Amino acid sequence: MSSKEPKAPSALSPLSPSFFHILLSLGEGGRHGYALKREISRRTDGKLKLGSGMLYGSINKMLELGLIEESHDRPDAHLDDERRRYYRITNYGRKVAQAEAARMLELAQLATATFGSRKHA
Repeated sequence: MSSKEPKAPSALSPLSPSFFHILLSLGEGGRHGYALKREISRRTDGKLKLGSGMLYGSINKMLELGLIEESHDRPDAHLDDERRRYYRITNYGRKVAQAEAARMLELAQLATATFGSRKHA
């Protein structure tokens, strides 16, 4: 990792939506930047569309924090563009994502206890 890990994964909480969705996408396997952008848009039904500045700004900050790392595993050359950079989640990034998911679950439970659950139509 390029940076020091905070003592606890929850030290980076709350994560921005872009950070959290990038970690979720990379939790399933390595991807290049544009594939991350497409996957996040698909997962959120288009509710979160990361522009290039937000996407690559987030990637660079996450690399610096040690949440993700550049991967040298690439698809076959005939399926790949050599200009692409591939990323994968680190063990620390996985712990941070798990801590964030637990925080969000706790928050959702508190909201449900306070306001009741919403019935789906």
